Amino acid sequence: MTARQTRSRLTPARLAPRDVVRVGAAGLRTRPARALLSALGIAIGIAAMVAVVGISSSSREQLGRQLAALGTNLLTVAPGQTLDGQEATLPAEAEAMIARIGPVTAVSATGAIRNVKVYRSDKIPKVETGGLTVSAARTSLPRTVGATLRGGAWLNGATGRYPAAVLGAGAAGRLGVGRAGPEMVIMVGGERFTVIGVLDEVTLAPELDTAVLIGWEAATGLFRFDGRATTVYTRSRDDQVEAVRAVLAATADPRTPGDVSVSRPSDALAASRAADVTLNGLLLGLGAVALLVGGVGVANTMVISVLERRAEIGLRRSLGATRGQIRVQFLTESLLLSALGGVGGVLAGIAVTTGYAAYQTWPAVVPAWATMGALAATVLIGGVAGLYPAIRAARLSPTEALVMI
Repeated sequence: MTARQTRSRLTPARLAPRDVVRVGAAGLRTRPARALLSALGIAIGIAAMVAVVGISSSSREQLGRQLAALGTNLLTVAPGQTLDGQEATLPAEAEAMIARIGPVTAVSATGAIRNVKVYRSDKIPKVETGGLTVSAARTSLPRTVGATLRGGAWLNGATGRYPAAVLGAGAAGRLGVGRAGPEMVIMVGGERFTVIGVLDEVTLAPELDTAVLIGWEAATGLFRFDGRATTVYTRSRDDQVEAVRAVLAATADPRTPGDVSVSRPSDALAASRAADVTLNGLLLGLGAVALLVGGVGVANTMVISVLERRAEIGLRRSLGATRGQIRVQFLTESLLLSALGGVGGVLAGIAVTTGYAAYQTWPAVVPAWATMGALAATVLIGGVAGLYPAIRAARLSPTEALVMI
């Protein structure tokens, strides 16, 4: 057998997948600080994207649980404006008429008392009103709107006749009232009222948070309240909400239904959460920019690595490594570097989501597609960032690489 025939039968050794990973990881082990700093750029971008998706998903899950608990069948009726731009009023019988609608299961109301100010005591300057409102309230209001008491008791048939008040959560904070009790007295329209209860925040009726609520009879006797409701709250059967909504205005005021405003608070709540999509899009864009910057950092690291390791490349080529093996080595190193940042970013994003959800008392939700998509993005970034350095390294001939040392 001639030497020519022997050379013609020589074939380069194949690298097993385990060997490819081992050779690719060698460059990272020899320069750990540089590798970590390069992976940090990828990690920041991935963490930002996972956290944005996770926090948004957690918020939506919390909204779903809130609506499931509070119900989406609450409708409110309030006076709108007349054709000449004046504030309309609901008829005195509006509340009773609405209660006659078949699918309606509960009705309650509040009536705003105009020109009545609230102060913590009679020593407070008159100009420091705190922006609080005073409203007469039906005894059925809490169970209709889903309100709960932080402390004390709600108005009943007895206390509703006397100067007793229940404060919304915001009103209690502005007045500096921490708890209800016989000794807790505030000034309402120059009259001393005992605070018998404090509400929690009312999700579907936020206007109650800054209100001082008193009995219907007390409002009529002390402040000449005319007895007309300014907001009527209704609950209806879940499958009839839209049907009830369609007839509420005409039922509340048959003469001028156009002067009546009908709303569904759960729609406003959902819309406010949906508005977060714009902010989430901005944050995702920032995460994508960070990811791009991280990819550039990986590419820069790999180019420098090729320049610094020409001796290694030349030696491996002299020992029989093919261009393809050199290309696979540096491409694998780039992928490992990006994967390091991707895994770290996913873990950081999950940690941020979990921490923020715990702070907000939300359920922590990180969709599987977000984590899988993030890892896929790191593979893509690693492949693109390492492609040029890998090709450049493979193009170096053994003599050129050794001569340039």
